[in-house]
Amino acid sequence: MKRLVTVVTGGSRGIGAATCLRLAEDGHDVVVGYLRDAKAAEQVADRVRQSGVRAVCVGADTAVEADVERLFASAERQLGPVTGLVNNAGVTGPFGRLADVDTADLRQVVEVNLLGTLLCSRRAAQTMTARGNGVIVNVSSSAATLGSPGDYVHYAATKAAVDTLTMGLARELGPDGIRVNAVAPGIVDTEIHARRGDPDRAQRVSTSIPLRRPGQPEEIAAAIAWLMSPDASYTTGTVLRVSGGR
Repeated sequence: MKRLVTVVTGGSRGIGAATCLRLAEDGHDVVVGYLRDAKAAEQVADRVRQSGVRAVCVGADTAVEADVERLFASAERQLGPVTGLVNNAGVTGPFGRLADVDTADLRQVVEVNLLGTLLCSRRAAQTMTARGNGVIVNVSSSAATLGSPGDYVHYAATKAAVDTLTMGLARELGPDGIRVNAVAPGIVDTEIHARRGDPDRAQRVSTSIPLRRPGQPEEIAAAIAWLMSPDASYTTGTVLRVSGGR
């Protein structure tokens, strides 16, 4: 029986951590990709192993080509051929109007959210095409279609690019037996808001959400897990909105 080996970038916290745990429940061996917090990543890996599957942690900056190569090489060396990729690593940049955002912040958002997703997707496509199967799930955002004026139009723009990548790459890789989809979360109650200096943001904007609450990381992870599963075997090129109706 072929083992499922899935790389989750940004797997040490938030949606990424919830995704690692959910995929472990579904029988995936998990590579917990992280940038800085090795301790948090190892805690996630320990919980993954409690589901009876294997887990390794690999530190990597997904916007750096050499790091991406090392991420996949480490995964393959320790767990076996990579069968799945969840492109979850991302940053919002500062909240506020575009006119007030520094160029360095703009560059970081583009490099992590778009270039990082491209580099990881390219590396996954190379290994998956050789075997004739695989699944890629990109974590986009409802901001891609809302634009997020006054908050982070720069972030929204990169997520719109991720949506286009998802559709195009799905058509490119479909003949090779590889499915490519995305989830587009709305406001999710994670620490990302506090890291940007607005810890109450998720609750504050709940009045604009039809379901009147922010999402939970586990709800986004459930959608990712479905797209990774055989139940979604005829689903590709799809951006699945998980946003409480917003």
